[in-house]
Amino acid sequence: MSITRRHFGFGLAALGLAACSGTVPAGSGPSGASGLPADLQPVPNAGYDAWVASFRSRAEAQGISASTLRAVFRGAGYLPGVVTRDRNQTEFKRSLEDYLSIAVSEERLSKGRAAFARHQSTLRTLERSYGVDAEIICAIWGLESFFGERRGNVPVISATSTLAYDGRRGAFFEKQLLAALKILQNGDITPDRMTGSWAGAMGHTQFIPTSYQAFAVDFTGDGRRDIWSEDPTDALASTAAYLQRNGWTRGLKWGGEAGATGTPPGRSLQPQQGGPVFTVTSNFNAIKRYNNSDSYAIGVGHLADRIAGGGPLRASFPPDKYGLTKDDRILLQKRLTARGFDTGGADGVLGPKSRAAISDYQSSRGLAATGDPSQALLNSLK
Repeated sequence: MSITRRHFGFGLAALGLAACSGTVPAGSGPSGASGLPADLQPVPNAGYDAWVASFRSRAEAQGISASTLRAVFRGAGYLPGVVTRDRNQTEFKRSLEDYLSIAVSEERLSKGRAAFARHQSTLRTLERSYGVDAEIICAIWGLESFFGERRGNVPVISATSTLAYDGRRGAFFEKQLLAALKILQNGDITPDRMTGSWAGAMGHTQFIPTSYQAFAVDFTGDGRRDIWSEDPTDALASTAAYLQRNGWTRGLKWGGEAGATGTPPGRSLQPQQGGPVFTVTSNFNAIKRYNNSDSYAIGVGHLADRIAGGGPLRASFPPDKYGLTKDDRILLQKRLTARGFDTGGADGVLGPKSRAAISDYQSSRGLAATGDPSQALLNSLK
């Protein structure tokens, strides 16, 4: 996912799908008292300090008080790991099958049904208030932060100011920094609690600061639009408001697998050649306003349907380019792990850890360490 989206799905980083996240990559150094790795803790940087000094006048011209700037930047600093992550983003596209294997995994579905049960009263109230299906709101929560478990703990002011100074999109992140300062000046949150992903996405449903300004709501009525609280009410309400104001039609399904009972008329979509065909409506497009990806919108819709009690997709996906089905890939992961080559789980998605395990196994057998799976490799593990 690129950072052109309105929200930087921290939760999708946990799916291995998001470029922007607060997750900590392996090898990023020991954690300090903040719980962050060393490269996500402030370090001295004269160029950054000079940039902040020049930025102050621009911020004051935008209505940020000198006292707010002093208070906020007193604890902020240059985060080298933010720049590293920004520059190391790669364009990587998973198949829809892999995407759904993670986005609608058994763990995510189980947690989603439990979260929906706990917050059903709130979600149904939001559905009545905004017209957005309760399950859709819950599914976005699940994809963005694993139902609040992975909200990110990187200080937003440090992250956005670092990227405004030393990122690939300085003007964009300066705009996010200014929005974050206005949020703080408004009293919605304190600087120490304004945390999120390394790219500044915040709270249960990962709003970037400008989206927060435009769409966040105080549904609890406590005077603050608190999307960071352990209570997810304001964050879920803000997501519902976002979808409502971006074209969601009350009472219309997002779509569904073509031919399935209850799927509404709409346009047909087959994101993966040989895979399931979907029929989607204008509400599918509203979900894409949250993240402009067909896979994301299908993931939200399908997870919502499963949370509501619906079954898995009926149509199957074709074998991958190596001739392996999902069941083959799961079996490969299980057999590798049983031999001591840890794949990090058996979900049928051959990500970096699985490929590293394949490479290590190949090396142990005197084979070329390509990291590529094959039917022969699977058979050799019997």
